[in-house]
Amino acid sequence: MDGIWLKLFLVLAIYVLLLFLFDKVMRKLLKVEKKKFFSYNYLNDKHKKIDWTIRLIFIVLLFIGNFINVTRDPLESIWFLETHVLLFVFIIASETTRAIMEKRFAENKNDYIFTTLQLVFMSISFLSLFTTNFFGWFR
Repeated sequence: MDGIWLKLFLVLAIYVLLLFLFDKVMRKLLKVEKKKFFSYNYLNDKHKKIDWTIRLIFIVLLFIGNFINVTRDPLESIWFLETHVLLFVFIIASETTRAIMEKRFAENKNDYIFTTLQLVFMSISFLSLFTTNFFGWFR
C-alpha cells in the first residue's frame, strides 16, 4: 500500500513539473503575460456569463450523473456520467470558451494560441496517463 502512495506522488510531481515547464516555455515563446493563479480572468461580461452557464450546467450534470451511477450496480455504471469524465469535458468546454473569447477580445492575440496549446497539451497528457494506467505503474 505504501508503494502506491509513493508512485502517485511521483506521477503527480512529474506531471506538475511538466505543466510548469510547458507553461514557462510557451509564455516566453508567445510573449504572453502570466495570469493570477486561481482567478477567473474574464475578458468581458459576455465571457463571464458564458463561463458561469457552463459551470452551472456541469454542476447539475455532476449531481445527475452521481445520482444515476450510485443507484446502478457499480460494475454497470454509465461511463460518460462518471465524475472524472464530466470534469475532463468541463475543462475542455471552459478552456475552449476562453480561447474563443481571447481570439475575439484579447489585446494580445497570442493569448488564444497559448490557451489552445495548453488545452491540447493537458488533454493529450491526461488521456495518455489514463489510457496507459499511468504508463503501467498502476495495475
